[in-house]
Amino acid sequence: MTSRQIKDRLKAVETWILANPNPPQHRPWTWLYTSGRTAYALARDLLQGNLTLHAMSLVYTTLLSIVPLLALSFSVLKAMGVHQKLEPFLFQFFEPMGPQGVELGNRILGFVDNMKVGVLGSVGLALLVYTVISLVQKIERSFNVIWRVPDMRSMAQRFSNYLSVIMIGPLLMVSALGMTATILSSAFVQRLMEVEPFGMVILSISRLMPFFLVVGAFTFVYVFMPNTRVKLRYAFVGGLLAGITWQGGSMLFASFVAGSAKYAAIYSSFAIGIILLIWVYVNWMILLLGSSIAFYLQNPGAVAKRFRVRPSAELQENAALVLMWLVCKPFSEGRPAPQQEALENRLRVPGEVTRQLSDKLIRAGLLSLAGENGDLLVPGRSLDLITVADVLRAVRRDDDRMVDRLPRVLPAELLTRPIPLGEMTFEALLKQEPETPVE
Repeated sequence: MTSRQIKDRLKAVETWILANPNPPQHRPWTWLYTSGRTAYALARDLLQGNLTLHAMSLVYTTLLSIVPLLALSFSVLKAMGVHQKLEPFLFQFFEPMGPQGVELGNRILGFVDNMKVGVLGSVGLALLVYTVISLVQKIERSFNVIWRVPDMRSMAQRFSNYLSVIMIGPLLMVSALGMTATILSSAFVQRLMEVEPFGMVILSISRLMPFFLVVGAFTFVYVFMPNTRVKLRYAFVGGLLAGITWQGGSMLFASFVAGSAKYAAIYSSFAIGIILLIWVYVNWMILLLGSSIAFYLQNPGAVAKRFRVRPSAELQENAALVLMWLVCKPFSEGRPAPQQEALENRLRVPGEVTRQLSDKLIRAGLLSLAGENGDLLVPGRSLDLITVADVLRAVRRDDDRMVDRLPRVLPAELLTRPIPLGEMTFEALLKQEPETPVE
């Protein structure tokens, strides 16, 4: 097979992946199809450098904020005298770095123990909190980029949500460890461990408990950090794969450090700093890749050749009209409101495009969110008050109002000309069945 034929085959596979056809109905083939599309999207993001760029920026911020972050996280635990139970997780993070990692963990804990709030004063405490908030804010920005979320949380939400998780999160982990230890040490479990195979199963679960906590922490981060609704099952799949990758990466990195004696001879005392940078970078890459997996599983329509889709005006206007039609049609017939995610898959265009359009239609009052989870779309007003022109104006609206900066050189009648068919309402439009029904 020639290189030309191989290139054509790869091009055909890429075209089939990006065409987003209906996935195979048989369960094994469905999983294989979804895994292939997700792997393609991850490889595309890695080659374009989006994830690596955010991971490198987070490495720098982490080095500046790790001590203040641990100081705030351990403050509640130190007040209760249980902060020693969380220290093994810190050493588990530095364990792949070898003996130098253990020494580094002891030094960081020494810095945390020496950090006294009373000595810092009000200005020092404010700077401490700001440093931690800036770290979590940069993490949220990276996750928002992955999830195509344009807006950050408000300032009040940042302080309330971030600080509550930083202060209460470690306490919940310690409580989970205490409850697990209490259950395993109970008389019933001890008697059950004497009976095989229950004893082997319980022992295996106790040994895997650190791994389960890592997966749970990853899952929580994937649900909490993006400023959008993340479904728990997709966050769990991303957390599970990230946890497995983290365990495998820890073993590989430990073997790398064990065989890097020549680097220590070259870089001398700087070797531990370089190894720390690499290890923190690997951890952030794993965390961001898990979030990308959760995103592409929840939004299969986002798998495209480019990371950022630049839709044409023609695509936006036609997609907005089709989206509005798909929402108004079941409403006029008294059927249940469609789910926004289902509409994105039905339109067969990148989910980023449909979310931008639905946001514009919601801000214009043409659509509204409904349902217990706020993921259903219904008309925002009566159908006889929604015209085609309203939808087109909403799509064409300049949210940044940059159009007002243009010189006033065009005639007024050109700017105020009516849109063709613009006065037709969706009530009248729905009565005209399309020649080719929407699939």
